[in-house]
Amino acid sequence: MTPYYQGNEPDWPQLERQLVDLMSDCLDSSEFFALLGAAQLNGGSYSSAIESLERALLLNPQNGAAQIDYAQALFLRGDVFAALELNNRLLDREDLPQNIRDLLAARQQNWRGMTSQSQFQVDVLAGFDTNLNSAPDTEAITLTLSGENVLLALDSDYRQVSGPYASIKLRGNIRQLAPEYQQSWVMEARARVSEDSRSDQLQIEGRYSFLRPGRRRNWRLDAGISNLFFGGSPLYSALETSAFYVPRGSARCNPYLGVAAQHQLFHENSRLNALEGRASMGVTCPIGTTASNQELGIEMAVLANDALQTDRPGGDRFGWQATANWQMQLGSGNFVGQLNYTSLKDRNGYNPLLMGFANRWVERSYLLLQYRRRIFSDLIFLANAFHQLQRSNIELFITSETTFEMGFSAEL
Repeated sequence: MTPYYQGNEPDWPQLERQLVDLMSDCLDSSEFFALLGAAQLNGGSYSSAIESLERALLLNPQNGAAQIDYAQALFLRGDVFAALELNNRLLDREDLPQNIRDLLAARQQNWRGMTSQSQFQVDVLAGFDTNLNSAPDTEAITLTLSGENVLLALDSDYRQVSGPYASIKLRGNIRQLAPEYQQSWVMEARARVSEDSRSDQLQIEGRYSFLRPGRRRNWRLDAGISNLFFGGSPLYSALETSAFYVPRGSARCNPYLGVAAQHQLFHENSRLNALEGRASMGVTCPIGTTASNQELGIEMAVLANDALQTDRPGGDRFGWQATANWQMQLGSGNFVGQLNYTSLKDRNGYNPLLMGFANRWVERSYLLLQYRRRIFSDLIFLANAFHQLQRSNIELFITSETTFEMGFSAEL
């Protein structure tokens, strides 16, 4: 095979074509298949390279050149731990030249570093919100007094406040990979400030995920905690755990099932504390002729929110939720859209003074649009638009909100 070794800068596609023409005469040559696998590997044909290199190692399991390239091919295909194991066996060989040993040791360290990944980012945005304080749309509500309806004007403190705002978000993500599972930890803090300090927000979240991937099915367990401060005071905390199961889908679509439970704690009014359960099913599919650049996801869920105290207004409530997600690659930018609809109804009457103690129902829908474009290697431009509309049979819960914000995300 000596004539086919072409120095430091071979023409790998031409070499592959030359070797393929000789295959019928070299079926028992480990050296031939090792060289063919190297040509295919360097030409970007990873599947073909793996097949050729496996054949070279079947003919001669001690073929060092084939082992080196086979580990590289496994890594490029995504089999990081198989590549690490083979590369480690190579380092144990006593016949390894020192320069090759140094290269493989550096490769081993680089690959092992990829099994533990950390990412930190900061988002800085400025925007405008038509309803900073999440107040009802109406300026007056109808009360039921002694069987009669009475119109009561809302105090100015309870009416909508609109205006500009600035926000900053800090996010840290640590991910660890193992041969049989993956786990990650995420910490996130987001603060929003405006001229109306009573509407300032601080949200702090922490999440842990455990993923068990497989050829036939994947499953994932999540646990998280979140806290929301509004106007400088703690408003809401939640503990959540969830599980997702992803069976083998079709060639294009991936279905999944999910369940979640959340403990909701309201610091200012313990009567609102609740335990909420959620069961969902969904599917994600590539769409269009450029399937790799577009994806559509649809999810349906049922909700049950159980009051932890018997005197909570409205008691238990039940409902359902539908969500559609769409993402598309636009050149060097990425566009994401999300449409959500949620319907909830109380089991009991909400309040004797509101609509004659009627059972409250709430229908909430929102549309989120986001555009991300990488400007530099570690700087991303962001533009977000959000519109939410909430309807109800009780005026106090009829709200709407529109926000638009722009800014930058920096990876640290």
